[in-house]
Amino acid sequence: MDKKKTVNINMKQYGMVLALIAVFLIFAVMTGGKNMSPANVNNLIMQNSYIVILAVGMLLCVLTGNIDLGVGSIVAVCGAAVGIMIVDYKTSMWVAILAALAIGTLSGMFVGVFVSRLSIPPFIVTLATMLMGRGLTYTLLKAQTKGPLPTNYTYIGAGFLPTAKISFGGGTLDLVSIAAALAAFALIILSEIKSIKTKKKYDFPVNPLWQTVLKIGVILLIVWFFFYKLARYNGIPFVLVIMGSLVALYHFITSKTVAGRQIYALGGNAKAAKLSGINTDKVFFWVYTNMGILCAVAGIVLSARNASATPKAGDQFEMDAIASCYIGGAATTGGVGTIIGAVVGAFIMGILNNGMSLYGWSTDIQKIVKGAVLLGAVTVDLLSKRKK
Repeated sequence: MDKKKTVNINMKQYGMVLALIAVFLIFAVMTGGKNMSPANVNNLIMQNSYIVILAVGMLLCVLTGNIDLGVGSIVAVCGAAVGIMIVDYKTSMWVAILAALAIGTLSGMFVGVFVSRLSIPPFIVTLATMLMGRGLTYTLLKAQTKGPLPTNYTYIGAGFLPTAKISFGGGTLDLVSIAAALAAFALIILSEIKSIKTKKKYDFPVNPLWQTVLKIGVILLIVWFFFYKLARYNGIPFVLVIMGSLVALYHFITSKTVAGRQIYALGGNAKAAKLSGINTDKVFFWVYTNMGILCAVAGIVLSARNASATPKAGDQFEMDAIASCYIGGAATTGGVGTIIGAVVGAFIMGILNNGMSLYGWSTDIQKIVKGAVLLGAVTVDLLSKRKK
C-alpha cells in the first residue's frame, strides 16, 4: 500500500470527527454561542447518553447486516417495570434495576431465538417486538406516568460525581473534571503509541507523522473542551461514567476479542464465516441478547433522568440509534463500522437536535434535517464503494 493511499483511507476515517466539529461550530454561530455554554454541554451529554448506549449495541446488529427496530419499545418496557416496582410495590432500587435488566435480557433472547434458531429475518422479528413492547408498556402503565422516583435512583441519570471546586476566572472550576481530562490525555497518547508500535512490528503501513499529530491534537482539543465545560458547571455527570465504561468495553470487544471479530466476519460474508467454523447462529443470538441488555440500561438511565416512567418513553429511539451507526461510517451491508464511529454519529445527531432546538426550529423541520443527514451519509458511503 503506497503512502498516498494510506493518507486517503485515514482521512476518510477522521471525516466524521471533522463533521462533528463543523456541525457544532455552525450551530455556535447560528445560536450566538449558546450551544457552547457549560450548562448546554452538560445537557448535550445527558440528553444523548441513552442514545449512545443504544448505538453501541445497535452497531453490533448493523455489523451483521441487520438492525433492531424494537429497542425504543424495550427501553419503555424496562423503564415501566422500574417505575411500577418502586412506586407501586415499594421495592428497593436495586431489585427494580435487576428486574429491568432481566426483562431486557429476556426480550433480547426472545429475538435471538427467532433469528438464530428459526431463521426469521431480524427486520420482521424486531418489528414485532417494537409493536408488542409498546403495547405492553401502555398496558403495564395503564397510559399513566409512574413517579416521582426516589433521588437515590434519579442520581443514575441526573447526578454528578463528587467535586473539588476552586475559584477560577470569575467562577468555579472542578478539579476532578480537569484530572479526568488529563487522565484521558495520557490514555489517548499511550494508545496511539502502542498502535504505531504494533503496526511497525507486523510491517503494516503507518500514518505519516503530521497526520498522527493532527489527529491526536484534534482529539485532545475536543476532550479538553468538553471536560473544561463540565468543570465550569457541576462536574462530571454520573451517566458519563456509565456511557464511557460501556464504550470502552465494547470497543475492546469488537477490536480485540474473537467474539468481536466473528461479528465482522459474519457481516462481511456469512457463508464464508460459516465455512470457516464460526457458529453464526450463536453470534446472532448473543448480539441480539446483548442489545436487549443495553436497552434495559438505557431504560434505567432514561427513567432516572426523567424521575418517572412514561408510556411514550423511548419513542423513535431506534431511529436515532440506527442513524448514529450509519452516520458514524457503518456499512448498510454489514461487516464495516466501529464503536467510536457510532458514538461520533450519536453526538452528531445530538448536536443537530440540540442546535436546532436552541435556534428555534420546529420538530417538523428537525425531522427533515435529520432525515436528510442520514440519507446523505448512506449515499456517500454507497457511492464511494461503487467508485472502488
